[in-house]
Amino acid sequence: MLAPAAVLAAWTLFVMFWLILARFGAIAKLADKTALPMGDGVRGGDLDPHLPPKASWPAHNYANLHEQPTVFFALVVILAIVGPDAADLFLAWVYTGLRILHSLWQILVNKIPVRSALFLLSSLALVGLAVKAVLATVLADPSAVPG
Repeated sequence: MLAPAAVLAAWTLFVMFWLILARFGAIAKLADKTALPMGDGVRGGDLDPHLPPKASWPAHNYANLHEQPTVFFALVVILAIVGPDAADLFLAWVYTGLRILHSLWQILVNKIPVRSALFLLSSLALVGLAVKAVLATVLADPSAVPG
């Protein structure tokens, strides 16, 4: 059950290096680097208006990989503790695979209809995992319900 989470965590680190290479590569190609924001409080997103859009897509995806997947990591741990079944493992791999496809699409192509479909499908897998986690914990243990 933990393998899909480990793969998604490793993928997230891979995208981190991808964003570093994309941004530094784009900055190196700029003829006028004096227009870049400098100084205290400057963030990576502040570079977006100064770089080609494709140079920022890996960074945008990296941020996405720190949003919804945090729920996935929690659900995987919960299900790993209570004892996952084959459906849990299947949904976890589906989620991981779809998130990797979403990353590749967002970084390389970034056409919204396909990206949205991949996000929706991965979200449905995540909802399935959440339902399974609730069924395996709260509803399986009446003492866990307050009152």
